[in-house]
Amino acid sequence: MYRIEHDSMGEVKVPADKLWAAQTQRSHENFEIGVGVETMPREIIHAFGILKKAAAITNHALRPEKMTEEKLEAIKAACDEVIEGKLNDNFPLVVWQTGSGTQSNMNANEVIANRGNRILGKTLLHPNDDVNMSQSSNDTFPTAMHIAAVLVLEDKLIPAVEELIATFKKLERENEGIVKSGRTHLQDATPITFSQEISGWRSSLEKDVELLNRSIGPLYELALGGTAVGTGLNAPKAFAEYVATEVQKLTNKPFITAANKFHALTSKDELVFAHGAIKALAADMMKIANDVRWLASGPRDGLGEIFIPENEPGSSIMPGKVNPTQCEAVTMVAVQVMGNDVAVGMAASQGNFELNVFMPVCIYNFLQSARLMAEAIRSFNKNCAVGIRANKEKMHHNLHNSLMLVTALNPYIGYENAAKTVKKAFKDNISLKEACVALGFLTEEKFDEVFHPEKMV
Repeated sequence: MYRIEHDSMGEVKVPADKLWAAQTQRSHENFEIGVGVETMPREIIHAFGILKKAAAITNHALRPEKMTEEKLEAIKAACDEVIEGKLNDNFPLVVWQTGSGTQSNMNANEVIANRGNRILGKTLLHPNDDVNMSQSSNDTFPTAMHIAAVLVLEDKLIPAVEELIATFKKLERENEGIVKSGRTHLQDATPITFSQEISGWRSSLEKDVELLNRSIGPLYELALGGTAVGTGLNAPKAFAEYVATEVQKLTNKPFITAANKFHALTSKDELVFAHGAIKALAADMMKIANDVRWLASGPRDGLGEIFIPENEPGSSIMPGKVNPTQCEAVTMVAVQVMGNDVAVGMAASQGNFELNVFMPVCIYNFLQSARLMAEAIRSFNKNCAVGIRANKEKMHHNLHNSLMLVTALNPYIGYENAAKTVKKAFKDNISLKEACVALGFLTEEKFDEVFHPEKMV
């Protein structure tokens, strides 16, 4: 059931069917915190496969006497399996480990070395000397963080937001010209069209995509090449530039080497900035989801101005009840993202001297936020937004029952007389027209001439 592996501290028993070795096993045993639940995100493992392959290619070009063709091909083959997720079961380590991510770096080194050796049919690769050549955990882990962050933002989150934007554009076209009551402070306000209301949702998301794209630029900068403290010790000249180019080729993303490796190892400001854009998206999605569930509230005792899809029973005791569950999921995710933003910011503030040692928790929360937002938005779009329909009759009723339509009379009777008209209409439970005429401010004919709610948008 076990095989014996060794490291600089001695021998360790490792499960025979796993590819990791001594250092991974020590971490697995020493950090029983969130095991099986809060393991290192798969996006980081994927990123390690990319950067280790890029490093091997670079080492082969710059140090061919050390990184032979045979070693390179074995490492590349093993890295490809890591990238494809075929070796995920061999990455058991939790987030709550050393703050530099050293043990996850060694986990990658050991798995790639052992898998490469099995592919070769002999023991040729060493985790440290070959797979980790010209690298340090201190520059590989922040590099993996940036690669993972860029990929999740560009390939998962932004496309999800763009799908919802497309849905809102379609809804705008379908609901053009439907006039309804606007609302401010949760109180009646002057009219708007339903398409104008939807356009506010759509424009908010378009702005969020713009902010996310702005935040990605700094994340293209990679720490790889800084090694232990930013000086590049043990890495050949031009390694940083060469390896960044290789990462660029492997991902088809414009990654470059960070101009200042001392900054790249210790500061996480790029991730804080990017997570701020995710938080901005969360804030807008909170607003949109709340708008939708308010507008759909009822079905008889709420606003009831829109219909949303009925996806599942809403109560175990109240028959026929249906709840805005997709909205609730979105708002819960938004709250989680806002909490994660605090964790990301606090983690980034803990850089000491030449290294930040809160990196695993920083990227764990970042990736969770991006992943949850992407999945919640896709679910909201598929199971709610695409099925939104206007309740035209209720919108018309609410519009013509709104006392704030009196705003249209301001130019004719003045603000104070308009206020008197509203108060009388509300007190006597009569229409604005009846109140205005009763107070002698306008004749019936003049009121009808100037009072057109549909023209107030």
